[in-house]
Amino acid sequence: MGFRMGIVGLPNVGKSTLFNALTKTAAAQAANFPFCTIEPNVGDVAVPDTRLDKLAEIAASKQIIPTRMTFVDIAGLVKGASKGEGLGNQFLANIREVDAIAHVLRCFEDDDVTHVDGRVDPVADAETIETELIIADMESLEKRLQNIVRKVRGGDKEAIQQERLMKMALAALEDGKPARVVEVDGEDLKAWRMLQLLTSKPVLYVCNVDEGDAAEGNALSARVGEMAASQGNAHVVISAKIEEEISQLDAEEATEFLGELGLQEAGLDRLIKAGYELLGLQTYFTVGPKEARAWTIRKGTLAPQAAGVIHGDFERGFIRAETIGYDDYLTCNGETGAKDAGKMRAEGKGYEVKDGDVLHFLFNT
Repeated sequence: MGFRMGIVGLPNVGKSTLFNALTKTAAAQAANFPFCTIEPNVGDVAVPDTRLDKLAEIAASKQIIPTRMTFVDIAGLVKGASKGEGLGNQFLANIREVDAIAHVLRCFEDDDVTHVDGRVDPVADAETIETELIIADMESLEKRLQNIVRKVRGGDKEAIQQERLMKMALAALEDGKPARVVEVDGEDLKAWRMLQLLTSKPVLYVCNVDEGDAAEGNALSARVGEMAASQGNAHVVISAKIEEEISQLDAEEATEFLGELGLQEAGLDRLIKAGYELLGLQTYFTVGPKEARAWTIRKGTLAPQAAGVIHGDFERGFIRAETIGYDDYLTCNGETGAKDAGKMRAEGKGYEVKDGDVLHFLFNT
């Protein structure tokens, strides 16, 4: 599985520049005026993972297929979006369709780039977006509560559960807090997700800084970091301009360029790692002479469900998973060596797949 991350923020904070860099396209027009992104741009990018290359080299795989991640560049938000201001209605509809939200915040000074509010204050920008999403969720819940009154009075169990969850969410929202702070029991999780609340989605703050601040950040990004920590959210520091330059270079040139800037890895790598952590994702591999391939699953996924990511038949007819840890695969120089060394394990339906596992599934057709 992959996941969809919506890139949101006020106009002119660098959303489209970052999107262009991430997808290595010019599909999203980066222009110095509000609402230059009229329709959400969607781009799939390969998730970089050096482990996959090493596995493919050992197995002499003819093809390398990385797992993928989807970025959605969503039109700029302004105050009043919850009331339909600017492209508000469209923004809110688009954001419901993503799994996580990357709030791009302007953490750079540039007189040539207009700020919609005439000042540079990333914390205030984040609060503007959060407030609009809270208002939109409140209005949505109030309408839906009115619509299920009759079913609740009739004793409909599903409606009673929905009403209880909606009132829990509304209480938090009325207190100025996002729905993601609400603690939901396991038995309510499915119904909770069905509410599709904007403020229930995980948030990652992306601090867009000047080239010179990409390695250490600056005072503005530090403020965002403090805000994120107080909320229990994550943040990353990225220079969208640097990412745009890197996207035009080959791997060797990009490594040299990053080294000159004092950076260990590209912003895309940091963004994906933070996104994986945000959604509790991890990777397992299938390796052979034909191909070496990476697959994305959630942490805690059991072997049959991991097999189902490849094909539903694998999950339905699951027998066992022949499993080799990544380090063991490298140390033993491949599957045969791991098997000879007793490092290949036969795992059953209750096995919780680990990050980096190299798996081969046996199943009934």
